[in-house]
Amino acid sequence: MAGLSLSFGAPLVLAGLLALPVIWWLLKLTPPRPQTEAFPPLRILQRVLKSEETPSKSPWWLTLLRLLLAALIIFALAAPTLNPRETLISGNGPVALVIDNGWASTTNWDETVSTAGTIIGQATDAGRPVSLVFTAENTDNDATPVEAATALERLAAASPRPIPVDRIAAFERLATALEGDQLGSLAFLSDGLDAEATDAAAEIAGQLGAGETLLYEPSIEGITALTAADNSTDALVVDAIRPSGRETGYQADILAVDSQGREVARTQLGFGTGETEAQARFAIPVELRNDIARLEVENRENAAEVRLVDDSFRRRRVALVSGEAADLAQPLLSPLYYISRALEPFADIVRAQSADLSDAIPNLLEQRPSVVVLADIGVLPDSAREALETFVENGGYLVRFAGPRLAATTGEDTLVPVNLRQGERQLGGAMSWVEPQTVAPMDGQSPFAGIAVPDDVTVARQVLAEPSVELSERTWASLADGTPLVTAESLGAGTIVLFHVTAEATWSNLPISGAFVDMLRRIVSQSRADGGAPADADEAAKSLPPYRVLSADGRLIAPGPDAEPLETGSEVAVDAAHPPGLYGSEDGYRAINLFAADDELAPLPALEWGPNTADMQYQNEEAVDLAPWLLAAALFLFALDALALLWLNGGFARLRSLATRRGETALPVVLAAAFGASVLAMTPGPAMAQETQDTEPGEQASSGPLDLEDMERAIRATETTHLAYVQTGDSAVDDLSASGLSGLTQFIASKTALEPGDPMGVDIETDELAFYPLIYWPIDPTTPMPSDDAISRIDAYMKQGGTVLFDVASDAMTGFSSGNASSGEMRLRDIIGDLDIPPLEPVPQDHVLTKSFYILEEFVGRYTDSELWVESLVEDAEGEMRPARGGDGVSSIMITSNDFASAWAVDDAGLFLFPTNTSDPTQRELAYRAGVNIVMYVLTGNYKADQVHIPALLERLGQ
Repeated sequence: MAGLSLSFGAPLVLAGLLALPVIWWLLKLTPPRPQTEAFPPLRILQRVLKSEETPSKSPWWLTLLRLLLAALIIFALAAPTLNPRETLISGNGPVALVIDNGWASTTNWDETVSTAGTIIGQATDAGRPVSLVFTAENTDNDATPVEAATALERLAAASPRPIPVDRIAAFERLATALEGDQLGSLAFLSDGLDAEATDAAAEIAGQLGAGETLLYEPSIEGITALTAADNSTDALVVDAIRPSGRETGYQADILAVDSQGREVARTQLGFGTGETEAQARFAIPVELRNDIARLEVENRENAAEVRLVDDSFRRRRVALVSGEAADLAQPLLSPLYYISRALEPFADIVRAQSADLSDAIPNLLEQRPSVVVLADIGVLPDSAREALETFVENGGYLVRFAGPRLAATTGEDTLVPVNLRQGERQLGGAMSWVEPQTVAPMDGQSPFAGIAVPDDVTVARQVLAEPSVELSERTWASLADGTPLVTAESLGAGTIVLFHVTAEATWSNLPISGAFVDMLRRIVSQSRADGGAPADADEAAKSLPPYRVLSADGRLIAPGPDAEPLETGSEVAVDAAHPPGLYGSEDGYRAINLFAADDELAPLPALEWGPNTADMQYQNEEAVDLAPWLLAAALFLFALDALALLWLNGGFARLRSLATRRGETALPVVLAAAFGASVLAMTPGPAMAQETQDTEPGEQASSGPLDLEDMERAIRATETTHLAYVQTGDSAVDDLSASGLSGLTQFIASKTALEPGDPMGVDIETDELAFYPLIYWPIDPTTPMPSDDAISRIDAYMKQGGTVLFDVASDAMTGFSSGNASSGEMRLRDIIGDLDIPPLEPVPQDHVLTKSFYILEEFVGRYTDSELWVESLVEDAEGEMRPARGGDGVSSIMITSNDFASAWAVDDAGLFLFPTNTSDPTQRELAYRAGVNIVMYVLTGNYKADQVHIPALLERLGQ
């Protein structure tokens, strides 16, 4: 880390430090106010004749605190700056900044922006125009000199791009914009790496005739790039490079990540001293390798440290076609049994669904397999043969196995790699030529190279190839006597492979050996994941739209507006129109990476960028203005000084005395009120000034300290669940509501796990309603009509999830649903007329209220004439369910005239206060159950509307 430096914008202000001794002397002459203490009367009499004394000095710590406060203010006014910027540019004329913002600039982008900002700031001070050019952009007229403020805006909006730099184009734009004008200063902020045509860019820079040239080169230690990924048979091999000229080794972890961002595996990548190339191997099963979506360096910093893999890395699809029906009773004799067992762990197997080859093979090819396997198929229909030829020519693999049908073929077969003799060669039989033959070691040039075949694998029967000049070149495996065992030939972009033995163990025991599995895996791994594309593919498939692209720091993001489609099969250079990423769609895509297998990295060469070139280092430390921090520290010390004065003057003692007089529980509230008052005193505003003007002497303002009684009520309301009732102003009605809810509360506590607190009366004009889940409102026409503000508060309470139970008790004999409106009903209409309530309906038989705790068919109270009305739940199109809505399906309003409170009311001895209107002894029990269901419905919502409860409910009902 570079050494810290400090400068002052106004150093003469520091002379104020000489005044600190004077300040100290003044503090001694003005000590703090003496503390006032209360003494007993006798103590006062003892000292009544004593002369008055004044402290001669303030405490030393208070003096030190104030001296430090004065020093901080003096230092802040001197405008101190930590790590001040040195002067970078000089002279006159335009200032040009050419900035590398390609993929390699992400490592030091913050330092690049900081350095460029310093240069532009100095150009601002000198009144010089600035030309800002980025080497990874291709914007016309971006090099035109502009005001420094505009250049700063462009710099703030710039970001690294995941593409190589084009320096020659950037310098050409700069030369065109200057049109021969003399350039004052040129700053080239490079990424430290060589690029294409860098020498030509340096030549153009030298021709600009800048008075001075600043060349910035960052450290390129740790920069790596992944150039290739080979998913070979036994391992996944990743190639990486780093810049040349590195004298130290370098190691990093390479991560294999799937499409969901999960780590599949990791391995180590290591560069030796002076090495520029390295390899990393993932020795993991093929099944895991097929899940890899990208490879990246751990803690990657740029797009070059990410290697995307496309569909060619995915599991291959293999289509199997047999010449005879599979014998399910003897699966070991099936021609496809051993092939399936060998391929299923790492390939998707699809089988023919029809015995008609002219129909089965085209249908299989529509599924885009990578490999098609034909087991003992002799004669193919013309349509099937033509479809297979197109499949192979477009890149597919066709693997054929011999058998009696293929041996009996007499016509010319275009889908075999070599010409075959008619009939088969039999070894070891009555008409045998020689004993059964073993398999010869695999040739080093064969695709099967490295596969060891056990000595006990023999061939007893096979089809023979006609001798020809090309036979040895087309042979992948042979017998010990030199007879071809596996032959292959390229056809278009694909390959035809022929095993001269059957796919089951009748002609050879090769299919039951491990070598057979390795041979099939080697063939499938060489095939393409997307198989052979149909020749008449849709024209739109010839171009692949950008699906996901890499950002400069190696993240997959949505493509920007500059990204263009990729032509299928074309070689595309990575640029702004084709950034690295995935092209295609979610169903299939092609990966474009930043580096190819033969690319290299090299440091920026030593070139002549112009006269008076100076090599510079990026600024990695920000200049820090210390004045705000010093002022904040001074403000903090000022607050400490104020607290110290409060303590010395006995302010805290008076607060403790006040707390003692009002009780210990009030101390936190007093302290909170004191803190709030101090904050308000420090931040006066229009509201406070208006309040001061409107409040008469001796009258408490509305925004005064919080009422302790209100706080205690809020705490009591939220300690446990309370049922609430509206205080109507009529003591008789309110006492009845309190007795009724008290009786219901006792019943709920005895029958359920809920233990509610005592009912609480609420004044809907002033009290907070959100504390209560249910509010019982008895409607009595003799009570005062609530105000508009009260109605508005009730409406807000209901919309926020609360429920109000309106009980028109005085209408019991008339009935709420009666055709004649009573005075109680008229009062209810006046109240709810100003409420925003949904349509209402009597509680349906399938409503949650009928089964929230007890199973009920009606909701009775002291009376039984009225129904209970709730929000109407609209059925769905099929009428099968009632959807849940806001508030978890709980109705915000309930209306009845059955006088619930009178049915629930009990006295202190637990005796009922009012009789029911019928002689049925179960009516009061049903009234209590109705109350329990209402409370449980309000608290638990519509969870019992779930269909999973229906069987249990039907069983209880005995249906």
